[in-house]
Amino acid sequence: MPMKRSLRPFFIAFSKATPFMRLILAALVVCMTGQMAQAQFSFSVPQSLNNQTPAGTTTLSLMAVIEGTQTVLKDGLTWRIYDSPAEKRAALITSSKDANPRFDLPPGAYIIHVSYGLASASRRIILAQQTANERMAISAGGLSLSARVGDLPIPNDRVTFNVYVAQGSDPEGRLVAENILANKVLYLPSGLYRVVSRYGRTNAIATADLRIDSGVLSQATLTHRAATVTLKLVRAKGAEALGGTRFSVLTPGGDIVREISGAFPTLTLAEGEYLILARNGGKLYSEDAVIKSGFDRDIEVLTTNVVNTDENEPAKKQ
Repeated sequence: MPMKRSLRPFFIAFSKATPFMRLILAALVVCMTGQMAQAQFSFSVPQSLNNQTPAGTTTLSLMAVIEGTQTVLKDGLTWRIYDSPAEKRAALITSSKDANPRFDLPPGAYIIHVSYGLASASRRIILAQQTANERMAISAGGLSLSARVGDLPIPNDRVTFNVYVAQGSDPEGRLVAENILANKVLYLPSGLYRVVSRYGRTNAIATADLRIDSGVLSQATLTHRAATVTLKLVRAKGAEALGGTRFSVLTPGGDIVREISGAFPTLTLAEGEYLILARNGGKLYSEDAVIKSGFDRDIEVLTTNVVNTDENEPAKKQ
């Protein structure tokens, strides 16, 4: 009974204590009673006191920077962890798209691979300690592209870009990125590249050779010499266009550049001379056209310019 009275303050303190203080009070009571096996107290260890790393594993924390700078990358990363056996092919263990991922891994050899756009870096590491931090440097530069005709910018939805890296003597040996939209940042490994810009869907093409440096955002504007034209088959200048017409655009040598149908189809052509053929109602009509860069206009093919009336004959001007 005296023992119970002496323990009463501890019970009161225990009921009001934090989880950490309950741990201390419980230990004191057990020591005072000398009856560890018969102690009936119930307590829990706070979460903050638990070891966050599972037993027998190492916590690997990762981050990436642009090589040659202190710029820490916050998004756009893909991390992959591979095992690194001595004789077998490395196998993917886990991956993450977090900027600063943490992996709990058993001690051993691993390969870390991180990609950022088309740039990447890899490293082989040995995990032996309870925690490990790795800082990966990626050699990458940004590239933002746009296009113009003369001094006028081309709308973003009218132009796309392909990026190539040279192979041997061919500057367009290997395609590394295609159909890139204007003013979108593309991340590339440091090096030399050829950019091919296509304005519209026909033959308006411009090229540029660019150097990408790590840690630098390069901005390039390619200049096109082209114009957008609308084709019409009409009975007289300024008259209403005839529907159901199929147009063929040819070079002066007779090579077909584009075939398109409609009453008044629109297309973009590189600067130069062309032969426009219009087929309608079993008849073929023609018109010579000169495209001047930056001069968008209508090209009218007159029904008085008949080539032939036999649809089976080759499309050529008489």
